[in-house]
Amino acid sequence: MQGNDLLLALSGDWTARLGVARACEPEALLERSAVRGISFDSRELKRWDSSLLILLSSLREASRRRDIQFDEAGLPLAARRLLSLLPSPPRASVAAPSHTGMLDLLAEWVPGRWSQWAPFTRLLGEMVLRAVPALRGKARARAGDFLTFVQRAGVAALPTVALVNVLVGAIVAFVGGLELRRLGAEVYVANLIGVAQVREMAPLMTAIVMAGRTGSSYAAEIAAMQGSEEIDALRALGIPVFDYLILPRVAALTLMMPLLYIYGGALGILGGYAVSVDLSNLASGAFTVHLQTAVGRSDILLGLAKSVVFGSWIAITSSRIGIGAGRSVTEVGHAATTAAVSGVVGVIALDALFDVCANALGI
Repeated sequence: MQGNDLLLALSGDWTARLGVARACEPEALLERSAVRGISFDSRELKRWDSSLLILLSSLREASRRRDIQFDEAGLPLAARRLLSLLPSPPRASVAAPSHTGMLDLLAEWVPGRWSQWAPFTRLLGEMVLRAVPALRGKARARAGDFLTFVQRAGVAALPTVALVNVLVGAIVAFVGGLELRRLGAEVYVANLIGVAQVREMAPLMTAIVMAGRTGSSYAAEIAAMQGSEEIDALRALGIPVFDYLILPRVAALTLMMPLLYIYGGALGILGGYAVSVDLSNLASGAFTVHLQTAVGRSDILLGLAKSVVFGSWIAITSSRIGIGAGRSVTEVGHAATTAAVSGVVGVIALDALFDVCANALGI
């Protein structure tokens, strides 16, 4: 010690093999509260390597934290040059707490959301542009792939769609029957089941099933192809990725969703009918008459429109998530989960939008 300055005399060899620098603890050297500066004497220093630089860098950082002056003048010229190349973090300063306003949050939120929606809008625009050539038979897609996707999105989904819709119809009939019985109007449970199934529950529940079942599989398949560089190979061969991968999936699911909606709606009404007849002692003829009175053509058309839009949304969103996935193995599972969640949330939001528009139009 020279007054309040600490002088470190470096002598001999400072190499990693000897472990001299590793044995020195920077905090232990600067633990004295009276130290105001640190300097070096390297006249007796012989061989040294990167281990000395690590020690010097640690000492410099510890000195900065303790507000101690770090004097490099006594170090070898080569060591000073190398030490100057090491990054020195800025001194921490206590900043005044900042209050983030709504505009700041919006400015951070909008670019992030746009970066997610831009690929989706591009894919949607490409689908619109390629729809007409596809209808004319000019799309470069294989008919065998389309039929495979039709079978997977249609026939293979029938058991799950049937089970969900039958149970939903039965639940609506059970809950509605109990509430209407209190008012002495249990005969109108047929109206409730018909309107609820045709307008809301059948298209919505069928779409949710397909989002978790088919949408996630679309995303996982395309993400796996992205990870194995199959999509890059298609581009290298000049094969349009949209025509080969996305168009058959979108067309198959969009085509099968209205059929699944009709199938699920009929089974949902059948499930509600079984519960109503057993629970409310409602005659079959009365149930049929009230059902025909309650359900109109506009309700069926609204359900069909919902099913078409829901199917397109699920297929396009899942394909976009699969295309945008990374190349690691974990991205396949992440893409499947994201596709299922995005499909379900989007379907519910679109259903609410449909209901608002239908109410405004008096449908």
